[in-house]
Amino acid sequence: MIPPRAIARAAALAAALGMLAACEQLQTKDKPQAVTPQITEDVLRTRAQDALAAGVKQYDAGDYENAERNLLASLDHGLLSKADQSRARKVLAFIYCTSNREKQCRDEFRKAFEINPEFALTPAEDGHPIWGPVYRDVRTQLIAEREAATTVSSSSSAPLTKAQQMLADGMVKYDAGEYEAARKLLDAALTEGLKDKANQVKAMKFIAFTECLQRRYKECRTQFIRIYDVDPSFDLTPAEAGHPSWTHTFASAKAAAKRALASKEAKEKAARDKGAAPPAASVPKK
Repeated sequence: MIPPRAIARAAALAAALGMLAACEQLQTKDKPQAVTPQITEDVLRTRAQDALAAGVKQYDAGDYENAERNLLASLDHGLLSKADQSRARKVLAFIYCTSNREKQCRDEFRKAFEINPEFALTPAEDGHPIWGPVYRDVRTQLIAEREAATTVSSSSSAPLTKAQQMLADGMVKYDAGEYEAARKLLDAALTEGLKDKANQVKAMKFIAFTECLQRRYKECRTQFIRIYDVDPSFDLTPAEAGHPSWTHTFASAKAAAKRALASKEAKEKAARDKGAAPPAASVPKK
């Protein structure tokens, strides 16, 4: 027979365990849920700057593989300043030239010039025996191309039409961060009549950008889709496509536009095939 004291101790222990379990449930219930951090443009810009700094440091230490990875990551979303983008391109060019990848080296120097027209190597960098000649060759080629373009432009220059001027003014407003004013000017340029297809696409693209930047995502998506009526092969550059303000909206619009184009082409093909079908043989009357 179990002694009464043992029974009492067992009962007390069971009660204590029950109270402990109840306390744990209350603590779990009251514990706040973890909040998922929002990935904002500022967060991505900071990450890009950190990746650039890490890449330059790794390059200086001779760790070219990781330096290349971080420098490419810093350029993913196009959020670095023009000076920092050209710096990242420059160091990538150094890495590629050093590892006998001259074409990639040449491409990175060219991109650095295109991003930042003021880009230039220091005298010490310019005199480097490996990448110096490549840099100077790219620079000479770009200068020649710009001079040729200027000559053609001056020989056939004409005053801007009203629509072209509206487009130019809209781009100035966009670059200044005045997105609503930019949208109105760009829309007016389209209404006035931009004759060049490239200008039409440019105006519509930047209208879409302004809508997304103002969080009018439905209008942004609609504008992206309209572009494909003008240019079915339209696409954003990698830097533009990765922008956090419109990356998902553009991807959705592009997919919808491609589906619509495919459906239209299928219907047109079916109509052509039907029209080309031979007429049914007539049955002679008796």
